[in-house]
Amino acid sequence: MAEVNLEIAASASIHLVCAFLAMEPPQVLISLARVCGDGSIAPAVQKFIWDHCLSKDGLKSHGPYMKSFLKKLIAEVEVEGIDVLDELYEHLALYMTSIKDVHLEKGDKRVLKQVSFIFPDDYYKSPIFEESRKLVVPLQCSVNMLEGDTGCSIWPASLYLSEFIISFPEIFSGKSCFEVGSGVGLVGICLAHVNASTVMLSDGDLSTLANLKLNLELNKHIIRTDSVRCIHVPWESANANDLKENRPDIILGADVIYNPECLPHLVRVLGCLLNREKSSSTVQSRPVAYIASVIRNIDTFNLFLVLVKEAKLSIEDITEKGSKPMNLLPYMHSYDRSSLRLFTITMDITSC
Repeated sequence: MAEVNLEIAASASIHLVCAFLAMEPPQVLISLARVCGDGSIAPAVQKFIWDHCLSKDGLKSHGPYMKSFLKKLIAEVEVEGIDVLDELYEHLALYMTSIKDVHLEKGDKRVLKQVSFIFPDDYYKSPIFEESRKLVVPLQCSVNMLEGDTGCSIWPASLYLSEFIISFPEIFSGKSCFEVGSGVGLVGICLAHVNASTVMLSDGDLSTLANLKLNLELNKHIIRTDSVRCIHVPWESANANDLKENRPDIILGADVIYNPECLPHLVRVLGCLLNREKSSSTVQSRPVAYIASVIRNIDTFNLFLVLVKEAKLSIEDITEKGSKPMNLLPYMHSYDRSSLRLFTITMDITSC
């Protein structure tokens, strides 16, 4: 039994650090800390948090997040009647008095999060890979996706689609890929990781595009080549001929089915990217789109289905058809996979 507990604690320790770097809600960190301490946030667990999260981070982390986490951590330890590590009190005092939410005073609305994919032991038996089993993706993101900065947030569907890409690398390796609504760039970086031949990332918002380019620079250790590019593509004004010139093998989109006013433009863009001349297209060579989405409003989703049919496209829900990705983000308790659906979209074969 002791060996099992040690194994669980070791895994929880890794998850705790990953959750901290990803800025998971403080309660998630507390829960993982309890697993590390077999139900208690013992002094040894507090020391681990200090050594592997707080002391290394210094003052670089987002002030309000750090204060919230430290307050919660100290309160939980005090309730248990356990001595609180002096460094935790001192660090909280520093955030409470010295910096005074310096991030907010400067008007900073972005933070640096790290998304760490944790692979099973046999993952790299795939001949596609020769690297280590680590994939850590730093991303500059907005503080709050509800504050109008949605393009710079990490949405659940982008996490799901990224897990799908890494779980099934053979689908994307050596293929040209085009993402619509690329946001912070997580999906594109994962495509580069699995050796897609070219990756074109697009977004219609210039501020989001600038942030996307910054994130590509932050992840040049993963990308390593000039195979990843990003372009400005507002769906409502995208030129059909320009889109067709890209001729991607695979089109991707994460959480793009949410605004009914944008759906006609999105479907037109998808149709242009999926359409190829009859003479140069076989069933095997036809492009395919992978769209991951949370269905937040059934009327909006039904409108999307109607528009897809009118555009002579075929859509299939493959979520339950052997296409579920591995759980590569087990520490992200705030990420609800059960709400995600994955669809493929192709040109209707009867119209080709």
